[in-house]
Amino acid sequence: MFRQSRYRGDMTTDQILLFALFGAVFVLLLWGRWRYDLVAFAALLAAVLLGLVPEKAAFEGFGHPATIIVALVLVVSAGLVRSGVVQLITRKLIDPARPVPVHIAILGGVGAVISAFMNNVAALALLMPVDVETAKKAGRSPRTTLMALSFATILGGMATMIGTPPNIIIASIRAEALGAPYGMFDFAPVGGLTALAGLLFIALVGWRLIPKGTGDERTEEALALYIAELKVPGASDLAGRRLAELEEEAGRADVVVLGLRRGKRRIPASRQRRRISPGDVLLIEGRPEAIDEFRGTLGLEFEVPPHRERPGSEGTAGLGLVEAVVPAEARIVDRSARRIGLAWRKGAVLLGIARYGQRVKGRIREETIRPGDLLLLVIPEDREEEVLDWLGVLPLAGRRTPVTRNELAPVSVAIFTAGVLAASFGVTSMAVALGLVVVAYALLRIVPLGELYAHVEWPVVVLLGAMIPLGGALEHVGGTELIARGLLDLAAGQPPWVALLLLMVVTMSLSDVLNNTATTIVAAPVGIEMARLSGLSADPFLMGVAVAASCAFLTPIGHKNNTLILGPGGYRFGDYWRMGLPLELLVLGVSLPLILVFWG
Repeated sequence: MFRQSRYRGDMTTDQILLFALFGAVFVLLLWGRWRYDLVAFAALLAAVLLGLVPEKAAFEGFGHPATIIVALVLVVSAGLVRSGVVQLITRKLIDPARPVPVHIAILGGVGAVISAFMNNVAALALLMPVDVETAKKAGRSPRTTLMALSFATILGGMATMIGTPPNIIIASIRAEALGAPYGMFDFAPVGGLTALAGLLFIALVGWRLIPKGTGDERTEEALALYIAELKVPGASDLAGRRLAELEEEAGRADVVVLGLRRGKRRIPASRQRRRISPGDVLLIEGRPEAIDEFRGTLGLEFEVPPHRERPGSEGTAGLGLVEAVVPAEARIVDRSARRIGLAWRKGAVLLGIARYGQRVKGRIREETIRPGDLLLLVIPEDREEEVLDWLGVLPLAGRRTPVTRNELAPVSVAIFTAGVLAASFGVTSMAVALGLVVVAYALLRIVPLGELYAHVEWPVVVLLGAMIPLGGALEHVGGTELIARGLLDLAAGQPPWVALLLLMVVTMSLSDVLNNTATTIVAAPVGIEMARLSGLSADPFLMGVAVAASCAFLTPIGHKNNTLILGPGGYRFGDYWRMGLPLELLVLGVSLPLILVFWG
């Protein structure tokens, strides 16, 4: 975009204006009054009006490979979630009886591996409920392990090109500056080994540094337990098994099997030797996500009236589990789901009912609904508002669970693996490979068309699209060379690795308080310029920026993962540095020698 530098050795008007603009952006981002995408976009427009960014190049950042890859990675992550891939992995590995260090090592290791191939915020969102539930079963506070899990998912993203936005941006900047991007696993020797060292520290020492807290922190909202019905399909592996054999699977999913219904007969769970037959309906009690996990693991089906299509059998939308409360004036009050024709009129299913203080004993779809009941509904995602309005019920804020499709897990993994291999062996670029994966996911409805764009985090896309031209402008006017010369002057007379260390410390410090995307866009060109002025390879400096920009462990605002755990873990702002500071020092101590060995 900006290839020829106009740097002449003195501070120019353009440099002063750009430094002032970047300073204003950083202050506004730290202030947090306005959202970061609005701040970045306004700064881009200001740079255009000031003549610092050519008008024809103003929006080139939105078509930049880094921006495209970040958006595609978010959609691919959603596909891996919706197909139940991560759920199937974690449920096999987690045991509440394990000691805390072993639990952190295993769950943190799973989180780190997942984060290497999908958005690390999505990875934490998947594993955080697992960690909270494990803590509940083990009788300890989630604050003991949640911060360790957050840090582990951040560390894991450093191992591959698509694991974290800084690596994606670094690869794209290298392609523009040096003619070739980094490959998928070029980050692994440094990032992977650094992540491993960090994970060992977190599991063995780091979690012990977290304050115990006052004991009154909110660990999770009180969630209703629903009575739900799930049907055993004709070709199910459950046929012939005894009710007692479901206890282990039920315990893993954190549901209770109350019994089964066969025709008009209800057989209680106490009849443990009773064998299961195709067509039986299992009666389950649990939270929505636990019921869905149990359903997906055992291949159970939603029970629908005879001769009715399964919900979501038509159209392009996926299915969602929606929790709603029944007000006195609702259409469904004093009527049942079957009586009002919920399935055949609206293509939705009443999966469960929560009635505080009472246990529902009749068939779910034939149960008369009362005011105050909580309903667990399976609804096509593009018809949620229509169905809820028709029923006259009120959805509970933030209480919606996507329905996983575990039968698609093998094909989703195969498609994703094929895309990664194609990019790794140079068959096509990473952007094109991920684009093909997204198309395949959409065609197979792994990610329904109706929610395809909903998974793209548009504020991040706008931030990237706006900051890339600003970063290019800073390089164009010689601003990056000015910063590079300042860092090199500080390291004058010292070995070259001292300059690299200074760059990493500055980058890491900025990343602790700013968005790591913005930090990378500014720091990477500085690293390239430091290498040019020193007559050294740019790769060590770019790898140093990649590692440092990804490591934001001192504050809850440095990375979204740290913000996500703030409430559920009951943490305070000052809790993060206790484990974060020694972890950042460890990252510097481990990654710097690794960079010199592999890229020096």
